[in-house]
Amino acid sequence: MTHYAIRNLTAVIACATLVAGCAVPPAAAKHAALADGTRAEIAVLETTDLHSNIMSYDFYKLADDQGLGLVRAATLIRNARKEFANTLLFDDGDTIQGSALADYQALIKRPACNQELAVYKAMDTLGYDAGTVGNHEFNYGLAYLSQVTGTPFNIAGLDAKKCKGPAFPFVLSNVFSAKDGKPLYAPWRVLTRKIHAHAPDGSEREEPIHIGLLGFAPPPILDWDRRNLEGKITVMGVVEAAQKYLPELKKAGVDIVIAISHGGINAAAYTPNMENAGWHLSQVPGIDAILLGHSHDIFPNPNDAKSRFSHLPDVDNVRGSLHGVPAVMGNYFGKSIGLIELALIRKEGRWQVDRAATHAEVRSVKNANGSYVAADAEIAALIEAEHAATIAYVKTPVGHSDFPMNTYFVAVGDTSALQPVNMAQSDYVEKYITSTLPQYADIPILAAAAPFKAGFGGPNDYTDVHVGPLALNNAADLYLYPNTLTAVKIDGAGLKAWLEQSAGWFNRIDPAKAEPQELVNAKFPTYNFDVIQGGLTYAIDVTQARGDRIRDLRYHDQPARDEQAFIVVTNNYRASGGGRFPGLDGSNIVISAPDSNRDVLIAFIRAAGQITRARFGNDRNWHFAKVKTEGSVIFTSAAGKLDFARAAGLDNVTLWKDNGNGTAVYSIDLSR
Repeated sequence: MTHYAIRNLTAVIACATLVAGCAVPPAAAKHAALADGTRAEIAVLETTDLHSNIMSYDFYKLADDQGLGLVRAATLIRNARKEFANTLLFDDGDTIQGSALADYQALIKRPACNQELAVYKAMDTLGYDAGTVGNHEFNYGLAYLSQVTGTPFNIAGLDAKKCKGPAFPFVLSNVFSAKDGKPLYAPWRVLTRKIHAHAPDGSEREEPIHIGLLGFAPPPILDWDRRNLEGKITVMGVVEAAQKYLPELKKAGVDIVIAISHGGINAAAYTPNMENAGWHLSQVPGIDAILLGHSHDIFPNPNDAKSRFSHLPDVDNVRGSLHGVPAVMGNYFGKSIGLIELALIRKEGRWQVDRAATHAEVRSVKNANGSYVAADAEIAALIEAEHAATIAYVKTPVGHSDFPMNTYFVAVGDTSALQPVNMAQSDYVEKYITSTLPQYADIPILAAAAPFKAGFGGPNDYTDVHVGPLALNNAADLYLYPNTLTAVKIDGAGLKAWLEQSAGWFNRIDPAKAEPQELVNAKFPTYNFDVIQGGLTYAIDVTQARGDRIRDLRYHDQPARDEQAFIVVTNNYRASGGGRFPGLDGSNIVISAPDSNRDVLIAFIRAAGQITRARFGNDRNWHFAKVKTEGSVIFTSAAGKLDFARAAGLDNVTLWKDNGNGTAVYSIDLSR
């Protein structure tokens, strides 16, 4: 195994226990001899939200995808190490879940205790210095997380045996065992490295530096993964955890502190349960650089005029800083890496960050000319067996379809990729209630599904299931995440509020404007656009403000009353507060099933055998309220897909412009 970190390093990770901290090695005494004014630069490299996308491959389409994969991000990492004398490499979490390969290893063929997870084998080849844990690390349960990260947890019911994890250490400052109150992972660490430095007299030398690390998971994990975590762990707010452990790091004698935070940037008022707390974390004195993630976005992003970060206060979207603290977010799926060129200067006997000379950037695997960097041959060979086994697994047949199911036009009413999911969910709960919960037998059952892939990641980021045989990869394309099926009881008023939140995907349209208007808010997560089906119909009036758009809400053609009871089938994420939908906080759950939504879908397709449009794909149960607009109302989808809109009955959609990059702009006539 090749291990890289800082060149000519002394790779000492000075942290022996999960609770006690890290002692500074004797080499620290050499600092006094180093002249103030000595300078050095460290390229701090970051991957985040890899989601076990190792190869440049789409398991759902069974096709290569050169635009993603650690196998290509590895080339960027190796190139950066050639460019900079001093480098560090960190991972920001959401690493072990999110691809078919991840599901195969977690759910079908779990590695033995002495075997390493495929993604960690690949990462060890690159020699990561440390990593933290994201929210999706908890999706497969604490026992699995403990095993694959090689970290025994002191949690009731878990085997404390130590298994093989990655070669790099984890740091996590805000998640604790409910049993003993101690952190699951080391809450802070110190890396001692030697760096190449330039003294004021022009000489060059290798000198030690002590780098403190903190790590943070999003606090709402207790809501999102309640079934796996309730009563087993506790979580602290990101800011509070930083304030708790920074004094210990400082006491250990660190020069600088890097926060590896699996969260994005939100300038709203801080709460301890804040999901994206990077903006507030940057205001905690003592933090010198922040690595961000979770948002599946890029920061800094100076080339995007529509970047959500452009207008936030005290955010530099060009050089990459929050309140002056250098920060970076390197996108997701291995599409790019984050890089902070951290300028250091020797002052008052220790290394300090020179913020004026520091900048951050995101480097993409896609070159400026449209080509892609080469894949890393060493990583490709290393996980060849796991990759091939996953492909064979996802080809397992489950049924047959006579119509295409895709999300190219889900924003304008095509429910072909959502209706089979909703029907499967409803069928499961109807049977469950009949056999187990007869007290709910008279309450109408509805089901909610969202398009997990609807263009957020570009022209290839759509669910696309073709006519013909259906295999496991198609089911995974229809339902991307390993959520568990959950049902809630709400009333008609709550149902309307749920749909109002979903309708936030659309921008407000002014009928009097002559210039084209964008229908879709490109920054709205598509997984928060729930379509609720099962006899429900409604209209969305996009000329109105958010929160006042749902019109003519009916159940079996009768007005849905505010006090009317409904059971809505969804997933554990949504039912427990994911997406912050009004009235969904876990308190009104009536069914928390042991089965995943995807497994429920697979069983449903197998039982049906033949999935036909007439039975499973013709419920266009919502539409836009009719309005005549002076100018065009437009939205972007993949190019060359207009026939799918026609097949779904969307005759009011026309091609507006082909962008020439795999995407196209379409127009919708809201008066029809």
